[in-house]
Parts: sequence; structure tokens; C-alpha cells
Amino acid sequence: MSTTAHRRLSTSAYDFINEPYLLGLLERKSDPGQVREVIAKSLAKEPLTVEETAVLLGISSPELWEEVFQAARQLKRDVYGNRIVLFAPLYIGSECTNDCLYCAFRRSNREVVRRTLTPEDIEAQVQQLLDRGHKRLILVFGEHPTYSAKFIAECVRRVYAVRRPKANIRRVNINAAPMDHEGFAEIKAAGIGTYQIFQETYHHETYAKVHPRNTRKGDYLWRLDALSRAMEAGCDDVGIGALFGLYDWRFEVLGLVSHAWHLQKHYNVGPHTISFPRLRPAAGVKLDETYRVSDEDFKRLIAVLRLAVPYTGLILTAREPAWLRQEVMEFGVSQIDAGSRIEVGGYTEVGDAQVLEREQFELGDLRPLDEVIRQLLVDGYIPSFCTACYRLGRTGEHFMEFAIPGFIQRFCTPNALTTLMEYLVDYASPETREAGMKLIESELAKLPDGPRKNALIERLRLIQETDQRDLYF
Repeated sequence: MSTTAHRRLSTSAYDFINEPYLLGLLERKSDPGQVREVIAKSLAKEPLTVEETAVLLGISSPELWEEVFQAARQLKRDVYGNRIVLFAPLYIGSECTNDCLYCAFRRSNREVVRRTLTPEDIEAQVQQLLDRGHKRLILVFGEHPTYSAKFIAECVRRVYAVRRPKANIRRVNINAAPMDHEGFAEIKAAGIGTYQIFQETYHHETYAKVHPRNTRKGDYLWRLDALSRAMEAGCDDVGIGALFGLYDWRFEVLGLVSHAWHLQKHYNVGPHTISFPRLRPAAGVKLDETYRVSDEDFKRLIAVLRLAVPYTGLILTAREPAWLRQEVMEFGVSQIDAGSRIEVGGYTEVGDAQVLEREQFELGDLRPLDEVIRQLLVDGYIPSFCTACYRLGRTGEHFMEFAIPGFIQRFCTPNALTTLMEYLVDYASPETREAGMKLIESELAKLPDGPRKNALIERLRLIQETDQRDLYF
């Protein structure tokens, strides 16, 4: 069915994925001089055009790819320092009217358990997440009439209302169906951070193949235009993504960059985040391996995205195994989930093993939050639960004003350290606390002396010695 036939699209709505042009770009071979010019532009913190991104994707030399990886490592350090932002997904419901061939929640799948959390269920899940130390959540919904804008907004308010001693959820992001303008505005009014919608695949024929036309998701343009409508409705932080393994990974990278430029052109700000999950096994799903993305190509696509969109957060989820997550954080990733359970009700009702018939796909990293944080600390990263930018209005175009000159590190490192101290004092195991205190001491030694450093030291002391929390810059 066509939803664009009777629903209002954005003012910038058109199919901006010029498929023949993008495929033509991928046929070109890149010479070393071109590649190094593109890398130099990226290291100057300038976003790459689609054509420049294609130059990186046209590399065939292992030596040139190593130059790309090295540049991505440097750019990651220059823009994000050594912070890794942490969050957890909370699946609200598995009802869905779509029939996506790769998803366990598709409507024709009789192997999956259908359930929607009640308000009481949501409160129990959030309490459990708070007791583990989480501060940032993304709520995930199937596409179903039950999950209306009003319902989603009510869930957001319910999450924010949950309190534990010295703890509450400070930022809720959303992964849900495309809405109309009014729906996006209603959800934004509930106080959300980022609204995340994945196109899944930008390749038209593949999109039609895996998303039957008699479903709402079968309308390519309605979905492609969704985050433009969100922007017009006041959601100034949006997240895009593609599901890698449905089509050629290089084409999907060009699709993501095209989408980022479309938002930048029409709304003066690109996506706040980009996600790049790979296909994973799921209950009742037979995976097509034609376009399977190898680990090596997965690393390449992350490095290319890092260089193409210097100021966009890159999210790597627990779909991937721990060893791979550990490796790619070095040259691209700025956000990860940790201690994740994606069964509906999974934080209170399941044990250590996954329950495939209750989740959308199989996870690759089931480590608890404390173990993930300890590994980050050992590897020299600052685990961060910071949400200050959202609450101080440093979002959307305003965020870019701060981020593009590099000023954001003035806020991010101190705020990361205060949220880390909260975790160490309130939740950490002795081993993690010891590693964390050593890292905080090391980071403080790097900061220049002055009023800001003194203020940070005082806030860290207050967190250690009192019940004061949420002391952000």
C-alpha cells in the first residue's frame, strides 16, 4: 500500500538516491593521489562528498586501506578524544504489521512471542537498568497501530518518571516507525533525544524484495523522507542507518552519505548518529548470504564512514562480538550499547542465555555492563553516560556550532569523567572501580591547570563524598 499517496511528506521530499549515478561511482578505480587528497580533506574535519567517499570505496591496495585506517584513528582521536558513550536498548513491544524477510518480528513469523510491555513492566525494566548503572536508553518499538505517537510519548514519560536512590534515566532516544509531522511533534514534546529510523537498504530493488508492498514499510519514499518530517516537526537530533548484508556494502555507505548530505542541505544539520548493523540470525528467519559483509569489509565501512562524516556519532551495537567491537572502537565508533538484552522483558525475566523466540535477532556480545566498562578502562577509554548537551540545548544545528570548531571537548571530557565517577562510586565492582580511579587520575593530569580543572576536581569530590549527582558542565 502507498502511504505517500494520502499523507503529507516533508517540504524537501523526493527520492534523492540516484541509483545509476551511485553505482557508476563504484565502478571507478581510485589512484593513490586521489585517495590521499580525500584523506587530507577529512583530516581537516571537512565532510566528504558522495564522490569523495566513493574514491575511498574504490581502493584495492591493502597499503592504501591501511592509510585509511590510520587516518580514521587520528580523526577519531581529534574529534572525540578517548570517550565512548554508553546506552542500553529497551524493547517495548514485538507486535508488527510489516513482513520484513530478515526480521524475527515480521508479522508472518509464528515462532516469535508477541508481547507489549505494560506500564508496570516498563517500570520494572527501568528499575533494573538503573540498578546496573545505566543513564541513557533507546526505546525500540515494532511498527503497529498499538505503538502510536501517543503511546510512544506515554512510554517515554513513564521511563523518565522512574526513580531509584541517586538515579534516574536522563535521556531517552527512540527507534520506531516513521510518523507524520504531528506524530513526530507529539513524541518530541515528551522530551526525547534522538529519533532513529533506518532505511535498511537504499537499493530500490532490494528494498522492494525484502519489504512487501502490502505493508507500510513497503513505501520506500515514505520511509526515506521520515527524518526530514521529523526535522520539520522539531526533532533536531535524528539518527540514520542501514542494515548491512542486504545489498553491496559499498552502495549502502554511499546511500548513508547521500542521506546525510540531504539533511544538511535542507535543514542545516546532518544526522546526529549513523548506525551500521550487520544481518544476524533470528528465530524463523532464513538469511540470504549473497551480500554477507566480512569482518574485514565491516572494518573498512566503519573507517570510511568515520572519514566521510567527521562530526557524526557512529553507533556499534552488541550484535557484534566483543573482540570486534573492541577493535573498531579505535578508528571510528563513538557510541556502544552494553549489558544489553533485547528480549521484550529481558532485563528482569531471562537468565544469561538468549531466548531467540523473544528477540528480534541474535546478539554477539552478552557481557554485563560492568565487564564492558572495565574493558574500556583497561583499553584507555573514558566510558561516558553524559547527556548534558541534550539538556542544555546543544543539539541539532547548535551542537554542530559547538562541535565543528572542536570546542565540544571542553565539555565532553569533564562530563564524561563526572558520569564515570558516578558509576564507580554507585555501581562498579572493586576491580572496575580501581581501574576507573586510575584512569580519572590520568585524565586529570592531562588537563591544563585553571578554573575549569578546579571545578571538575570539586565536582568529582562531591560525587565521591556526598549524594550529589548529575553535576555537568
